[in-house]
Amino acid sequence: MASRLFTVATARELLPELQELAREFVHTRADTAELAQAVGHGIRSPLGGAPEYKAGEARLHELLERMVRLGVEVKGMAPLLLDFEAEVEGEPVLLCWLEGEPDLTWYHKPELGFSGRRPIPPHWP
Repeated sequence: MASRLFTVATARELLPELQELAREFVHTRADTAELAQAVGHGIRSPLGGAPEYKAGEARLHELLERMVRLGVEVKGMAPLLLDFEAEVEGEPVLLCWLEGEPDLTWYHKPELGFSGRRPIPPHWP
């Protein structure tokens, strides 16, 4: 679990910064996948070759580390899935954001994971 405890409000305040990191992550992930395929076949992509692939991998790692330093858990990378550890009404929950979602609107119990996602009730702080 992450070392930072969020409320719905504090997680939503952080979301724009995370979405900006996510945009770069998604772009870099796609470029790196293309480069990986080219390098694996021994050819160059219009994006470059092995050095550019290695640089892409390093940048992906840096972006993930920045997200973790902000206190979120990275649960998936394709698609990017982030959890915010929270406690609401005395119960531990994970506020859950999936790549492409415009806002933070889901949560789940830690033991249920993604399949247990529910909409965040409007009365949660």
